[in-house]
Amino acid sequence: MKQQKQSFCDTEYGALRKVAVCEPHHIAIRDVINETQKKYEKEGLNVKLALKQHRDFTSELEKHGVDVIHLEPKEHFPEQVFTRDIGFTLGQTIFVSEMAQKVRHGEEEHLKDWLKRSKISYYNLLGDKIEGGDVVIDGHNIYIGVSERTDEGSIEHLQSLLPQYAVTSIPFPHKYLHLDCIFNVLSPSEAIIFPGVMSEFDEEMLTSRYDCIRVCEKEQFTLGTNVLSIGDRKVFSLPVNKKVNEELRSRGYHVIEVDISEIIKSGGSFRCCTMPVLRSKA
Repeated sequence: MKQQKQSFCDTEYGALRKVAVCEPHHIAIRDVINETQKKYEKEGLNVKLALKQHRDFTSELEKHGVDVIHLEPKEHFPEQVFTRDIGFTLGQTIFVSEMAQKVRHGEEEHLKDWLKRSKISYYNLLGDKIEGGDVVIDGHNIYIGVSERTDEGSIEHLQSLLPQYAVTSIPFPHKYLHLDCIFNVLSPSEAIIFPGVMSEFDEEMLTSRYDCIRVCEKEQFTLGTNVLSIGDRKVFSLPVNKKVNEELRSRGYHVIEVDISEIIKSGGSFRCCTMPVLRSKA
């Protein structure tokens, strides 16, 4: 009998089979670490509402056949709901590096403990800083954002470990937090992009490779690029991003709208809240 893979990911759009999430029991803006949090620092976050919205989201994932793994929430990790950043699956390997922001230090060890208990192997990128929100995967091509959370040296080290891949680093203004806040891949031929913030060279490279949905500034702030594809042209997107959703539908995507507006006040949306462990090969 052929042994089933425990972890695999080679695209952003292969059928999602298993994903790690964490309920936002302790979500809070303790240290302002992104532009969105600046806006909501005084208002704060409604934990009860965030929990309800997160459960609505994960329930919808399960309805679509996704095995949802819940990491245990810890009181000292207010950003733990954003599981995407603590690791990323590339091929059959889960990579775990070091979190850049002090408020998130320790989330990596919590993930590694779960991986060990689950007997899932991983590669520990000791001393490197690469957060999963900066890693966008499309087969042979890996796009990695150079941000406050991910540095060029760590990207070069990853490329040396993965000679079979073409790793492209994409610098952008740090105010946009992660690459997936300005760029995401939807299919082998389509992507979603917030234009005018990365270099002209990088933007031309991406728009020549993909037929891009261009996101306006208003819908970038509400994380219009931060959709989650689960395969079969099904995409999770926020109801508030009406232009993005209209464009997705016009291209034949099935848009699953779930309101997680309380969670995005802390700076992340559907893609940020999910760490794919297993996708089918696209």
